[in-house]
Amino acid sequence: MGIVDDDIRRVREESDIIRLITQHTQLKKVGRSWKGLCPFHNEKTPSFTVNQENGRYYCFGCQATGDSIEFLREIDSLDFVAAVEMLAAQNGIPLRYTDKKESKSRNRRKELIELVAEAVDFYSKKLIDMDNPEARPAREYLKQRGLAGDIAARFSIGWAPDSWDSLCKHLSVSNKDLVASGLGGINKNGGQYDFFRNRILFPIFSEQGDPIAFGGRKLPEGEGPKYKNTSDEAEIYSKSQILYGLNWAKEEAGRVDELVVCEGYTDVIGCHEAGISRAIATCGTALTQEHVRKMSRFAKKVVLAFDADNAGQSAAEKVYEWESEFDVLFKVADLPEGQDPGDLAFSDPNELNRIVESAKPHMQFRVDRVLGKGDFESKEGRARAAIEAMKVVAQHPDELIRDQYIVQIADKCLISADEIRRRASKENSKVEKSVTAREVVPAKMERLTTEYQALRMLIHKPEEVTDWLHPVLLSDPMAESVFVALTSSNDLHEANQSLGAEESDLIGRLSVQEAEDDKPLGVFSRLLSLAAERKAVEFESLARQSGELSEYQADISFLRRSVMELNEEGIHQIKDGMELRSWLIDKSEA
Repeated sequence: MGIVDDDIRRVREESDIIRLITQHTQLKKVGRSWKGLCPFHNEKTPSFTVNQENGRYYCFGCQATGDSIEFLREIDSLDFVAAVEMLAAQNGIPLRYTDKKESKSRNRRKELIELVAEAVDFYSKKLIDMDNPEARPAREYLKQRGLAGDIAARFSIGWAPDSWDSLCKHLSVSNKDLVASGLGGINKNGGQYDFFRNRILFPIFSEQGDPIAFGGRKLPEGEGPKYKNTSDEAEIYSKSQILYGLNWAKEEAGRVDELVVCEGYTDVIGCHEAGISRAIATCGTALTQEHVRKMSRFAKKVVLAFDADNAGQSAAEKVYEWESEFDVLFKVADLPEGQDPGDLAFSDPNELNRIVESAKPHMQFRVDRVLGKGDFESKEGRARAAIEAMKVVAQHPDELIRDQYIVQIADKCLISADEIRRRASKENSKVEKSVTAREVVPAKMERLTTEYQALRMLIHKPEEVTDWLHPVLLSDPMAESVFVALTSSNDLHEANQSLGAEESDLIGRLSVQEAEDDKPLGVFSRLLSLAAERKAVEFESLARQSGELSEYQADISFLRRSVMELNEEGIHQIKDGMELRSWLIDKSEA
């Protein structure tokens, strides 16, 4: 399918390139040319030159070049045919197509758009008709939301009367056109009826600015669902592909390479009034692949500006797939609980702008939310926070990105990155199982860690362990819980009674294992090395966070040296490791 060459040539020749470009940037005539700031990249010194005689432009900064068709394609992210059609419509040039069916289809679309445009005008006039008392509740509602007067006019907001067929009578069109346009339907008696009744209407435009549908909101005392959109059965509207406000947002989006996605129409309007003109919204549906595909044509950064929890959880895994597929970056604006952009836009527009400007990458937002709920006063709390954060990070398909977040979580939780990877792997590999009374379930084979080995010795030969084993040598919260239970109880039965199912199961497994080959010196040496390594990582994290490396340098050097000596030589007597053990206890209590 294509447009007849002669018609394309006529569009090029009759389009006023100066009038077209000055809609997007100011031009000043210099000699026979026009010059101004380039609309395709940020610059302070004009490098964009237009020759009106031959209808061409060129930027000496970014090398953008072309004619009126190319300009419209680039500035509005249109394909070639759409750009030619838009210029033809602006200049009153009829187009012929090489495919007669395509020509008929496009003419049909034009007819339906004209019908919807007439409906937009009809509903808008009904809203502002001060002689019509029936519209007063709608005007009062809009006034309360800050959307009255000029704002309502600027966004073509309208009101559908509480009548079955007021629009139908006004349009006086065939049943086929009424249904195809989405403006009404046919009842069982063959009569026409309006699709919208007693609702505030927000016209929905295509990215080219053509009216194609409506979003209707019922009044507080109205009947039916809160929101009602034009049906997808309409020939020129599909909610999974259309983004409300893109026709207004695309210019700023192209300039700053960012779109802000809200939940509702009033949120978009509020953002625009607050100076965030790149705001858009889906039309009563969740984000789809087609939405993202369309957004990626206009900007490479997408800020989700709706309820924080929903924004963070919204199609999380799909978001990362879309980032890769369409080369976009999703970010989340951390809005105050219970507030949406539409409210904040009028109560505190500066704060709304600050929140949008400080939006975080989608993954960063989710990780911060998890860590923000963590308990960092205890080792158990830090370990649990790290594991929960890693569950979020594990959803990202890019290993390089995952690893950067692992390092970040390690710093925050004062745990080594390798330890976090191990814990996360262990946590994610758990298989939930329910054990009923008297049911025998085979125990899952598990790698015996040094900490579990120490607990096994504490059970079987406590006299060789009691003097040196201490919670400071343990990093596993379960191991520490078992240690406390064993050392504060008279026997295994009493210890079991004070523990949960997992800890009790661990004691059960260790109590039936052989401990004859467990060597106190080797276990103590390994625990000391691991504890010193953890403390060094903790101090390094604290030094990075505080920026005071000198405050921690001596301790870090001592610990690194101790780890190296323990790994190379170990200890020859228990007393050789007691000094480091005491040092670790003192530092953990400080």
